[in-house]
Amino acid sequence: MGGLFGVASKGDCSLDLFFGVDYHSHLGTRRGGLAVLGKDGKFIRTIHNIQNSPFRTKFENDINEMHGSLGIGCISDYEPQPLLVNSHLGNFAITTVGIVTNKDELIKEVLESGHTHFLEMSGGEINQTELIVTLINQKKTILDGIKYVQEKVKGSMTMLVLTPEGIYAARDKLGRTPIQIGKKEGAYCASFENFAYVNLGYTDCHELGPAEIDFITSDGYKVLQEPGKEMKICTFLWIYYGYPTASYEGVNVETMRYNCGKYLALRDKDSVKPDAVAGVPDSGTAHAVGYANESGIPFTRPFIKYTPTWPRSFMPTNQEQRNLIAHMKLIPVQPLIKGKKILLIDDSIVRGTQLRETTDFLYQSGAKEVHIRPACPPLVYGCKYLNFSRSKSEMDLITRRVIKKLEGDNVNEETLKKYCNPDSKEYETMVEEIRKELHFTTLRFHRLDDMLDSTGLDHSKLCTFCWNGVE
Repeated sequence: MGGLFGVASKGDCSLDLFFGVDYHSHLGTRRGGLAVLGKDGKFIRTIHNIQNSPFRTKFENDINEMHGSLGIGCISDYEPQPLLVNSHLGNFAITTVGIVTNKDELIKEVLESGHTHFLEMSGGEINQTELIVTLINQKKTILDGIKYVQEKVKGSMTMLVLTPEGIYAARDKLGRTPIQIGKKEGAYCASFENFAYVNLGYTDCHELGPAEIDFITSDGYKVLQEPGKEMKICTFLWIYYGYPTASYEGVNVETMRYNCGKYLALRDKDSVKPDAVAGVPDSGTAHAVGYANESGIPFTRPFIKYTPTWPRSFMPTNQEQRNLIAHMKLIPVQPLIKGKKILLIDDSIVRGTQLRETTDFLYQSGAKEVHIRPACPPLVYGCKYLNFSRSKSEMDLITRRVIKKLEGDNVNEETLKKYCNPDSKEYETMVEEIRKELHFTTLRFHRLDDMLDSTGLDHSKLCTFCWNGVE
């Protein structure tokens, strides 16, 4: 995924920038970066690899030398950024969040139009943010360039552009990812996660709408492009990615997860009788609290995540390492497991490997039954709008492997739609196959309509592509 943060201040912005970016560490896994416009009018930038150590430890020395009133930074899931740019549009820095699914097409188009080259990152990939810079530079102003990016990019692209005069904040065309503006005396900030600025003394000021472009200075913000009417914000932000204290479109993540658990419990009423409800920490915990509150079944923590040294399990690029970390970080509480019937809620089932190992782990620790309740429907389609997963193929999804097992190679869109329908025989068969393969006592996925109701938002504003293929 990735996160970004920017500050425009009448005083020194460096500490606000440092802590604001650090509060986005849950969203990215590979690199962090900061860029500040120094008092001499020159940009100061630093980028570090944060795969094996926290953002703070890599940047706490750098920030002492990065003083200025304007700055942007990011936690990046992949490419190094922010980038510093010197072009006919002047000097600026840029950081982005999103994915360009038509990247190859755009690169070819740019090269054929006379652009001479792109710099390659290690592994032969072209830095996606550099491509965005190239598109911006094809226009006569930065504003027109950002509008051009929104027009050309398939996928999503949210960005902050730092200039000597202020910061451009642009939300992607359909608002799949958020940008929110906070304010305090003498300063304004732009942030992916609104909770990131609360402890810095900022209060909520404005949430950008889809495709909205604002210009931020220490005196306030100006809307340069009004928001579009259509929105497709990523629902998975609430289910998994978002920090519990964050809110999107006025809906708090923790509250939404309680609602998810409530709807799961209502669907389950009298069908199973576990001794306790638990969540796979951390993102499954709030869903489990909601379930326990509605059902009256006690909430317990049969295993505790060892947080001092283990990062989120998706951090390593190697699947085997991710599985190992997912196992190593969970420490069992034997008295809460042995002889118990446990209903366990996780945010989702993607490949299924980690949850199967967790379930086997509970059985080995003496659990009598393990009932699984994912907080979202079965993932049937790979996301093409955000850097949701490192999966190279939709066949990494356990649903697609099971569907292929049941249907053979003759799987088309019509077939897939049947497996997305929770009231179909195909869906029921798929869920049972997943249950058997992953060794669960029972398995019931969250229904799509219930999950969307959990947000309290109009369903048409929520992206559901990974669950039903609807764009």
